[in-house]
Amino acid sequence: MSRTVFCDHAQAQAEGLDFVPWPGELGQRIFNHIGKPAWQAWLAHQTMLINENRLSPRDPKHRAYLQEQMVKYLFNEGSVDAVAGYQAPQQTQD
Repeated sequence: MSRTVFCDHAQAQAEGLDFVPWPGELGQRIFNHIGKPAWQAWLAHQTMLINENRLSPRDPKHRAYLQEQMVKYLFNEGSVDAVAGYQAPQQTQD
């Protein structure tokens, strides 16, 4: 049976994560208050930030930036940086 959480990002009940996705207190906060759909959406946004801004997860400054963006994104604590140059694919009508 999957667990449910009140997702702070979606402001609704959602399926909870299966494991703590981040080390430390922040990871526990994410585990307790973020649903799977919001976490997957964050991973997609994080990938775009890394690729478009040429960030390296090995660089401590880049990791700190990504963690700051993650908290803003998941917990709605301020505006999240937009991905420079990204344009969403246009919907085609069949």
